[in-house]
Amino acid sequence: MHPIERLRMVARAAGEGPALLAREAAGALAAFGDDPAGLVTACRRLVDRQPMSGPMWWLAARVLAAGDPAAEAWRAADEVEGDPTPAALCAHLPENGVVTVLGWGDQVGPALRRWGGLEVRVVGTGGRWSDLAARLTRAGVDAVDVPESGTGAAVASASLVLLDAGALGPSGFVAASGSRAAAAVARHEGVPVWVVAGVGRVLPARLWDALVARLDAAPEPWLEDDELVPLDLADRVAGPTGLTSPDEAVRRADCPVVPELLRGPLG
Repeated sequence: MHPIERLRMVARAAGEGPALLAREAAGALAAFGDDPAGLVTACRRLVDRQPMSGPMWWLAARVLAAGDPAAEAWRAADEVEGDPTPAALCAHLPENGVVTVLGWGDQVGPALRRWGGLEVRVVGTGGRWSDLAARLTRAGVDAVDVPESGTGAAVASASLVLLDAGALGPSGFVAASGSRAAAAVARHEGVPVWVVAGVGRVLPARLWDALVARLDAAPEPWLEDDELVPLDLADRVAGPTGLTSPDEAVRRADCPVVPELLRGPLG
């Protein structure tokens, strides 16, 4: 496949996990290793089309700052693919209780499949019904689907809320639509909220601001699949090394800030 076509395929992809997208993006970007101008355009195109994906920003920033962009692209993809966050989260889950999650979580799902002692309530969000409950049930987990209208009740009666973050920064995190309401109900009811933000999800302040600017530009944010949730609604953040405070998680940002990604969309 021609690198331009491969890049377009990745940019337009929807519903795929970050590990697969990162590997496909790495393959596309590696082809531009000898074309600096083309590489900049390719990276900007990726974040323009996948603006809520922290791993895409993280990958693009690392590639643009690298002396060997192709090698760096593959290294970053390997790190996303080998993300230990689900296992680290699993180690901290309670032995029993009720956990409420929203939508499909590519980080939360694998952790819950490894831990069968919890009752899991999966809230369908943003008009998208995931098959997470069915997958968990097949894995021996006690899981049920909850309609979006039942979010408040599912959260209020839970012992823990898990929210899968597509990206996280100093002021908040990006999660499935409905997560802000869920987190607010949890705070009111005294239910702890854990945000799951693995490899490539935590961005430095300036890249985070560029991501938020794209989210703020949505003409009808209530129709978007993802939304911004204030970080002060999170009690803990799960990452590759386990649970930390939100403030500690923000300091985990490990990609460079490159000016090429701070410009507006290509249009």
